Amino acid sequence: MHIKFPKKIDSLLSSFRRKFMPKTMFFRTMLLIFIPLIVVQVVSIYAFFDGNWKRVGRRLSDNLTSNMAFVIQLNDGSADFSRVRRLASSMYNLDVSFYDNESKHSVWRENKKNSHFATKYLEDALKKQFPLANTEVFLTKHHSNLNVLIDTDQGLYVFNTPSKNIFSSSIFGFVLWMIGSALLLFVVASLFLRVQARSITQLAEAAEDFGKGINTKFKPYGSIEVRRAGLAFTKMKERIMRQISERTQMLAGVSHDLRTPLTRMKLQMAMLPESEENKEFVQDINEMEKMLDGYLAFVSGEGGEKPTFVDLNEMISGIINKYRKNSNAMIRFATNYDVSAIQGREQALRRAITNVIENAFHYGSTIAVHLDSEGKNVQLSIDDDGPGIPADKREDVFKAFYRVDGSRNKETGGVGLGLSIAKDVIVSHGGSIELSDSELGGLRVLITLPL
Repeated sequence: MHIKFPKKIDSLLSSFRRKFMPKTMFFRTMLLIFIPLIVVQVVSIYAFFDGNWKRVGRRLSDNLTSNMAFVIQLNDGSADFSRVRRLASSMYNLDVSFYDNESKHSVWRENKKNSHFATKYLEDALKKQFPLANTEVFLTKHHSNLNVLIDTDQGLYVFNTPSKNIFSSSIFGFVLWMIGSALLLFVVASLFLRVQARSITQLAEAAEDFGKGINTKFKPYGSIEVRRAGLAFTKMKERIMRQISERTQMLAGVSHDLRTPLTRMKLQMAMLPESEENKEFVQDINEMEKMLDGYLAFVSGEGGEKPTFVDLNEMISGIINKYRKNSNAMIRFATNYDVSAIQGREQALRRAITNVIENAFHYGSTIAVHLDSEGKNVQLSIDDDGPGIPADKREDVFKAFYRVDGSRNKETGGVGLGLSIAKDVIVSHGGSIELSDSELGGLRVLITLPL
């Protein structure tokens, strides 16, 4: 069920989710568990404090102030103060001191005001019990004791008593139990969720590796839903690999079998006398052989080559040096050692990059090759100053056997499989290949591969 909000509110919610919501399933699930838990904990603690803390705190404070009032009344009756002090200590655990009106001012300066939250119920009880006196409550440094000052007409009474006389230790025990149980639940939930998240992460990594042509072993585990997804992926991968293998074998067999009659035809034509018709027929046979060579190269891109770590700097330098010896074109390439090696099928990648650079040498006199890394990807750009490719035909050139009319025809180009092979290899490695206008005036080929 999707709740529809006004457009402005929906935009704010979307912005909030993008900025603050966790991206991984582990942290999102933890958030779903602990937000309700924290809300319940806060409500429970607030309800407990609002009820138990207030009731117990007021009862303890009323009892303490009643004891203090009784001690003050005993002293007002002209009783021996030392005897009153002993009675207060033995009966009520109160240490009481008395200062006359002349010396009481130094006592006020020695005490410092404390937090009102800790002593507010005692302060209310003192004002109620001694409405005509000036009363103050001070906590000691470590909050273990408290000093209560009651300024009467006859002098100042200072009572010292343990803080537990106005606090209930069960309150703090309850809070600690709530926090401890929440932490225990956090640890247990983290352990269980980490196992579930790890299985999904490994499934995603196996799927990503399979998209790059890497056959990573994956054994499903975890919850039933995750196992079902893992088993479905494993079966799908096996079906795809079987179909690719069967298609590759079939196409390779067809292409190989066609070579025999073509070779026989070339031998027969060589034995015939030369004529204009025979020359055209030989050209057609040569073109068919060229097409078969390109198609075998296209099929071999789907072979069973194992992935290894490939140094792109070394590979590109080797390809360029080969063409430099046999071409008058000017080419610029600077080795970029900041780009690390990538994992892939070396021969397939070499074939793809060779096809793109070969096209640049065919149609341009100035070529610029640039290798760079951006985030988790490596980018290879090949620019030339040739005639380029019209924008409306840049998607079509990746189709097998497609050739652009005009300058890129079968007289100057191949059979229309170079870019098809390149795209097939790049996409099988989890990358992309794009065509655009070059700053040199011709075509730019941008290849992106994951690191």
